[in-house]
Amino acid sequence: MKSTSIDRRSTWIAELKALIKIGIVNSNLITTFVGFWLALQFTNQSFLQNIYTLLLTMLGTAFVIAGGATLNNWYDADIDPIMTRTQKRPTVTGRIPLKTALIIGVTLSVIGHVLLLFVSLEATLWAFAGWFTYVVLYTMWSKRRYTLNTIVGSFSGAVPPLIGWAAINQEFHIVPITLFLIMFIWQIPHFLALAMKKSEEYKKAQVPMLPAVYGFDMTKRQIVIYIACLLPLPFFLFPLGKSFLIIATVLNIGWLIMGIGGFFTKNDLKWANMIFVYSLNYLTILFITMAVVTIKFPF
Repeated sequence: MKSTSIDRRSTWIAELKALIKIGIVNSNLITTFVGFWLALQFTNQSFLQNIYTLLLTMLGTAFVIAGGATLNNWYDADIDPIMTRTQKRPTVTGRIPLKTALIIGVTLSVIGHVLLLFVSLEATLWAFAGWFTYVVLYTMWSKRRYTLNTIVGSFSGAVPPLIGWAAINQEFHIVPITLFLIMFIWQIPHFLALAMKKSEEYKKAQVPMLPAVYGFDMTKRQIVIYIACLLPLPFFLFPLGKSFLIIATVLNIGWLIMGIGGFFTKNDLKWANMIFVYSLNYLTILFITMAVVTIKFPF
């Protein structure tokens, strides 16, 4: 009996992680933390003295993102069974009833925003802007209507570093704006590459992703254009130092070369997968570098 109880609890936790899209939550918390960390560095504030604020910021942001992701799963339950990568979502299998998913999504969203109110009004407003864009403007409005849905959805994914920054500094600054632009632009080639890999599934689900509607050639051009737009952005973060500028520029040039290579490849899906994997490593390395180069070592 005890073993069965543990198994059920483990299953429920696994289903809950899938419902809230724990991978997306974790990746967004990294950019939230970097926004928070850089705000501390640029305002010369102590990290230890702001631990409580950090915990509230991270927890509130996690709840808001998890709530939005849950509502996305709830709303898309009718088309998710059509696509292989979404067929095992708990809202599809029925392991979490749709009514329960709706309650969880709304509850998490509300709790997250309330927690952020204890941090700052600006952080809360940014969180709401991201949540509203993802749940309403992307999931409920543009995803099934327009190929520009990727651009709409990219706004919400670019908000977390703004939340982190606004938790410490509510004044206008070029750093959070640049972080937002990097995240916004990065997401477009990232998700267009994913859309190429899953193009046939999107067609079956009647979701008008760019490669499913206009083909791979158009998508390749868009991917290269957006990657190229990343090239000047690191230079707006010149206070982070030469090491950061060099690493960021090398990452950008490497991605651009890989993108241009798509015009000459014979295997579009293999190329799309390379772009997708590179994008994941690109973001991880870039944001970790931002944090590392601003650490004040005592030697």
